[in-house]
Amino acid sequence: MDKTERRLELLRAARDVFATKGYHDAKIDDIVAAAKVAKGTFYLYFPDKRSVFEELVDGLFAKLGAAILQVDPAEDVEAQVKHNIRAIVAVLLDDPAVTQMLMSFAAGLDPAFAKKIGSFYEGVKRLLEESLTEGQRLGIVAEGDPDLYATFTIGALKEIFLESALARRVRPREEIVTALFGFLERGYLRVLPGEARALGEERVAKRRRPVRRS
Repeated sequence: MDKTERRLELLRAARDVFATKGYHDAKIDDIVAAAKVAKGTFYLYFPDKRSVFEELVDGLFAKLGAAILQVDPAEDVEAQVKHNIRAIVAVLLDDPAVTQMLMSFAAGLDPAFAKKIGSFYEGVKRLLEESLTEGQRLGIVAEGDPDLYATFTIGALKEIFLESALARRVRPREEIVTALFGFLERGYLRVLPGEARALGEERVAKRRRPVRRS
């Protein structure tokens, strides 16, 4: 096994241990036992338990960023938005261990741990804000504060995935996609055929129009 595969094996083992024992109760001994390696091998790749957790979180964030595609208002907006929702749902549900840690952590238990989770949410919110701002430019998102829109959306997502992570209620993925799309459509999303494109083109034209001075 080469170094890259060994590192991935340790990450997978840590993720499984965190899922069963929780981050705070998990020990490096548990991780190396799950990975079937010596404790010294662990320290060749990671300085401590938190560094493993941080890499898992960074990996999840990278997957989320890669999952979101830019919406083209000239095409089927509803299908594209549902594709993005479906991709986000898949990323989070396919990694339930990390998702559960992100959704259900105790804020005061470990300041450094909480800081990492906070940076994850800030990054996700920034990605969403940028998408919403672009959506407003294209006419597929209603006028308003994209910062607040992002906060509302993340709040809804968080509750859905917290339920799933804690296994209080496991919903079919497509049910989540349909419900989230309906929630957005009744809120800030604008997906009427032709209307979004016309509005987007009008806004672009206004920005390009020269300002007349008297």
